[in-house]
Amino acid sequence: MAGPRGTDGSLLASLPWTLAALVVSLVPHVPFLPVWITGAFLGCAAWRYLIEKRRRLLPSNGIRAGLALVCFLGVLFTYSSISGVGPGSALLAVMAALKLLETRKRRDQFVLLFLSIFLLMSSLLREQYLWSVPYMAAGVLVVMTAWLRMSAGEEQTARRSFATAGRLLMYAVPLAIAMWVFFPRLSAPFWAVPIDTSRAASGLGDSMSPGDISSLSLSGEVAFRVSFDGPVPAPGDRYWRGLVLTNFNGRTWSGPEPNISRTARGEIRPRGEAVRYEITLEPTHRQWVFALDMPTEWSLPRTFMGRQHQLARTTPIEQRVAYEVTSYTAYRTGVDLSPMYRSWYSRLPDGGNPESRELALSMRAAAGSDRAFVEAVIEMFNRDDFYYTLEPPPLGSDPVDRFLFDTRRGFCEHYASAFSVLMRAAGIPTRIVLGYQGGEINPLGGHLIVRQSDAHAWTEVWLDGTGWHRVDPTAAVAPERIESGAGDAAFEGIGETWGFTAPSRWAHQATMAWDALNAGWNGWILGYGPDTQNSFMQWLGMSDPTWRKMMLTLIVLVVGLVMLIGVVMTYRYRPPKKDEAALLYGKFVGKTGLEPRIGETAHAFGLRVCSTGAVPGTTVDAVTDAYLEARYGTGGDAARIRLRQAVAAMR
Repeated sequence: MAGPRGTDGSLLASLPWTLAALVVSLVPHVPFLPVWITGAFLGCAAWRYLIEKRRRLLPSNGIRAGLALVCFLGVLFTYSSISGVGPGSALLAVMAALKLLETRKRRDQFVLLFLSIFLLMSSLLREQYLWSVPYMAAGVLVVMTAWLRMSAGEEQTARRSFATAGRLLMYAVPLAIAMWVFFPRLSAPFWAVPIDTSRAASGLGDSMSPGDISSLSLSGEVAFRVSFDGPVPAPGDRYWRGLVLTNFNGRTWSGPEPNISRTARGEIRPRGEAVRYEITLEPTHRQWVFALDMPTEWSLPRTFMGRQHQLARTTPIEQRVAYEVTSYTAYRTGVDLSPMYRSWYSRLPDGGNPESRELALSMRAAAGSDRAFVEAVIEMFNRDDFYYTLEPPPLGSDPVDRFLFDTRRGFCEHYASAFSVLMRAAGIPTRIVLGYQGGEINPLGGHLIVRQSDAHAWTEVWLDGTGWHRVDPTAAVAPERIESGAGDAAFEGIGETWGFTAPSRWAHQATMAWDALNAGWNGWILGYGPDTQNSFMQWLGMSDPTWRKMMLTLIVLVVGLVMLIGVVMTYRYRPPKKDEAALLYGKFVGKTGLEPRIGETAHAFGLRVCSTGAVPGTTVDAVTDAYLEARYGTGGDAARIRLRQAVAAMR
């Protein structure tokens, strides 16, 4: 018998299943956990298995306490906190690993399986991807199989336990669907869990200096998806406005913190027809909200328009959000600009880039007007030997001078920065807008995909009588980048010299199919909120769907489903029906007036009946022989007929 810390190998059959359940539960967290936690988890699992296999002693309380303290301090040092999804899942993984080192009995394994369920479901706090449902189902199936294997007998195979777990899971599916459909949805959750913000986020930064966007331009990650109510705007009109940069220190552009402006929306004077659409924005971990230039209405809560006509949210966007927007691609804004703001938008740091300043003053004097000067600079970019590339040479001091007069190679932020410096040097108010330009239409889903590779920078200049006017210097150097977009330019070979590469057509079609599935998942499953639920309830015939009606419907459905499942399980696990031979023998026993003893065979019972003399011995022998032949032999129908006749002849 094993001692207080010893093992006797009794868990060797079920322990691998418990370890498999824990590993399956940990897998969704691995990309977000430090490597040392995953290594510690696997190390403890291997250590515990070797202990059980070799009948060794479990670690002492002192060793386990020391390991627990080291792991706790490691999590605290790694995350600088113990609250939130990241630290919480890390502590849960550490807890499961250390619990393995004190597992001696089956009840300890039950605790580990409870931990595996929590670990598996906690991955949904980060994100609910399309693959989450099948993986969660497979994970629960493994955990339930491990549960059944702990109480399985030697004759029960793993395949049978797996089938039983699958059958139980299928019984739960109708209940889960009913509760998901009919449980009242709220516009805000009951509670919120802090999401990890320590991990580097892909997307646009809050500042811009040559080289910042290059690492993002090659990323194929989805920034957001757009579904239009009507025709999709032309590629040249797909400017997705984000943040606005107004401050320049000679090398880096930056913008003010987002703040509410009560007059910014009133300054917009729409022209033409409105464009209505819905954006599904991926988490950015920042406050900026992207919309087609220029937005006038939006549905995202806690969202406001700033002084530079950019949208922002009061809290960072930590999870995927969907919102409806109304925009106008033709508009006028900021027609009146006060002298203070005119001076602010024209400010340049003292010194630096002297050649650019001199060029701007000479070109402005030759042009005669601000508008003519803007056109002259754009013509210079188009006429002279400027090139668009994602791998520009480095820029040292006076980066604008070096770019305009030396390298002449760069991408959108190089041209936007150089153009803005020339404009401000001539006294023209200018600001830089960071966002996305273009997008690729998914022919399977009908929506527009805007990727990180579509990140873009353009400028806005203020002209008398016009207000803020968009000018994209990149369009003068590489018009294909604006008209075709990064994706199409890569496929057509236009962007090969820029640094864009395209996958094969087959891989691209597979990507489009997967994206269409993800868009449907986001819209119909993750987007199943209060409005969608109310519309669905009305489609089902429920007028004025209140939470009371939905709760009552849910209760009735759940009770009905539970009763139906109970009937199915009762029918499936009903006791086997007695055969005719057993029923006839029961009649024989009743006619004898005696009760068979526990464990008494038919032959022994027959001898006892003969000893009483209540029934002739020939009859008893005939009944006993016919019963044994019909029940256990190969007599078949003939034996049953003899048994029936012998029992019927008894008086």
